[in-house]
Amino acid sequence: MIAREPTLARLATAESALLAPFGLTPSHLQRALGEIMSHGVDDADLYFQTTRNEGWSLEEGIVKTGSFSIDQGVGVRAVSGEKTAFAYSDDLSWASLLDAAHTVRSISAQGQGRKVRVPAVKVAKSRSLYPGVDPIGTMDSNQKVALLEKVERLAKAKDPRVVQVMAGLAAEHDIVLVARADGTMAADVRPLIRLSVTVIAEQKGRREMGSSGGGGRFGLDYFDDTMVQTYVDEAVANALTNLEARPAPAGEMVVVLGSGWPGILLHEAVGHGLEGDFNRKGSSAFAGRIGQRVAAKGVTVLDDGTIADRRGSLNIDDEGHTSQKNVLIEDGILRGYIQDAMNARLMGVKPTGNGRRESYAHVPMPRMTNTYMLGGDKSPEEIVASIKKGLYATNFGGGQVDITSGKFVFSASQAYWVENGQIQYPVKGATLVGNGPDALTRVSMIGNDIVPVGVGQPTLRIDGLTVGGTA
Repeated sequence: MIAREPTLARLATAESALLAPFGLTPSHLQRALGEIMSHGVDDADLYFQTTRNEGWSLEEGIVKTGSFSIDQGVGVRAVSGEKTAFAYSDDLSWASLLDAAHTVRSISAQGQGRKVRVPAVKVAKSRSLYPGVDPIGTMDSNQKVALLEKVERLAKAKDPRVVQVMAGLAAEHDIVLVARADGTMAADVRPLIRLSVTVIAEQKGRREMGSSGGGGRFGLDYFDDTMVQTYVDEAVANALTNLEARPAPAGEMVVVLGSGWPGILLHEAVGHGLEGDFNRKGSSAFAGRIGQRVAAKGVTVLDDGTIADRRGSLNIDDEGHTSQKNVLIEDGILRGYIQDAMNARLMGVKPTGNGRRESYAHVPMPRMTNTYMLGGDKSPEEIVASIKKGLYATNFGGGQVDITSGKFVFSASQAYWVENGQIQYPVKGATLVGNGPDALTRVSMIGNDIVPVGVGQPTLRIDGLTVGGTA
């Protein structure tokens, strides 16, 4: 086990990668923030970032693509009321930083300078949820190619009906440094990896696809023989099951969502509607409903950025705030939204550690970390057995959501028709259509099989959900 890198070590790593090579020091950052704050803005911050990405893909027995990229720069932001001024540069020199500071301070209504003493530097508290390892360097190129070849070899050996295997391996090393106008400095070193497996199986001229994969914030040695075999087994099993699938029925019916990845429906159809900016502007279906019942009893939804090694977890968010475990819905009652600094200030609440940036070239917004529903007291078998006639969806493909209304459309990539509590046969072409807030009120049974992940939920029974099918 690689030790988690402590707060001061991460700060030293960030300064050596993002400041020292360009002749910058923390005092330069304080001076730049002082230039911005001298025009009477409400808040300001600097966000330095360097990101290295690597990706490999295998198809038809050969590694067809390999990519590597480096991106680095700084984003400079000033906030005045509800207005934001933002500038960014991929040049980390003092001249560029000062120029960006002068540009964004013009947002102030005061329009004239005054002397401002920026508080002394203070290191922000942060968590240590994952190792500060560079995952790209945890395997050499030959080992990465061999890993993908192993995936194909195992999948082909699993069943003769597997005719094509596609595998992808991705690794990212992200270093960020945040300096805020209140003197706070915070840094993070974020590894991220993923292995994806897709197989195509053929039987009697019919072809079907199955997929699996996973990853998180650690080195590539996470993908040991056992983990790779698990992904391969899941992908092949999904493809073979789909070979036997019949057209899905359509209509309004009981739908049971399996645990794990079907939580993407919760993430997309409900989670986005609980983000602070949409609620402050009144454009979310959950706006103005704090303290009201928005879901069936027993439904508790969390956004938790503190789970070790998970993809959505953060030691600090992209504004330098410590990640948190936030209760959004408790026993069906709406308790709060996820917030960044600006929306929290405007709504009169505290930030929740959810300020997220697409990169240094983008402003932060309140966005999810790991969003999941807590478990109940029913076994998955008991929930499936309760279905007189309905659908049991165990995996999802793509989908679309309207955040304003909560309406969603999701396609089930793995689903089964159930009658009298017994699984009859797999179906394909099932599409779930509904409204996220409304679907939460229709939850009638909650499973005891939750495993907190990036997106997740226990097995759920939802009554009266519309299924678009092909039968």
